[in-house]
Amino acid sequence: MSNTVGQLYVVATPIGNLDDITLRAIEVLRRVDRIIAEDTRHSRHLLDHLGIRRPMLSLHEYNEHDATRRVIGLLQAGETLALISDAGTPLISDPGFPLIRACRDQHVRVIAVPGASALIAALSVSGLPTDRFRFEGFPPRRQQARIRYFETLRQETATLVFYESAHRIVETLQDMQAVFGVGRHCVVARELTKLHETLKGGPVADLLAWVAADEDQRRGEFVVLLAGAEDAAQSEDVDGLLHILLEELPLRQAAALAARITGQKKNRIYQRALELAGR
Repeated sequence: MSNTVGQLYVVATPIGNLDDITLRAIEVLRRVDRIIAEDTRHSRHLLDHLGIRRPMLSLHEYNEHDATRRVIGLLQAGETLALISDAGTPLISDPGFPLIRACRDQHVRVIAVPGASALIAALSVSGLPTDRFRFEGFPPRRQQARIRYFETLRQETATLVFYESAHRIVETLQDMQAVFGVGRHCVVARELTKLHETLKGGPVADLLAWVAADEDQRRGEFVVLLAGAEDAAQSEDVDGLLHILLEELPLRQAAALAARITGQKKNRIYQRALELAGR
């Protein structure tokens, strides 16, 4: 056994486009003793694409306790390991927390190798406020629990961010509409960085109708973002102002004047004017 304790790299991998892997991530994955993956078969595709052949271990929600104990043993024996998930940054709605906690308890060095994250990617292009946001992961699967859960968030003023699956996206939007209201601004980001990526914003009711009407928009992986309560109230004020101005002025002039009156960003007001005008 080595007298030197190994170290664990937590390595972010692409969420879709394989070119989003970082140079540092490639270098780390090439030189570690083993790679710990949520699904070794899935991760093998990425590693084959990169020409990396390293021994692999699986760590997922069903074997997390036993796998954590084994990994800690390997680290204490002096091995250097990398933890990856199926996509994106490990531990963000993915397994791995017990392992990181155990490493901290055993004084094993844990090193972040940052990169892609669906959460941050969606937030950065959503047009919703990013100064304060609350990531909630996947909502509960059962409707009653989901509705109660949404009700606890109804007055939250920060931007809300959720993950959701194709199987429940319609039901989740229906429950969001019921709890947060038909007019609460929402953004649906689907299949980010992939071939069929889509990003659409508008009132929850509009997005629900759009997803329900198009089977293609019910495929893949979703990030759903909701305006916080404070921003939603401001949006309602802006909508009322824009409705009045659009009756008297061309769209660009109405948007520019609304931005001056409210102090909000011109681009955001203009996009909302386009939505209200049905363009």
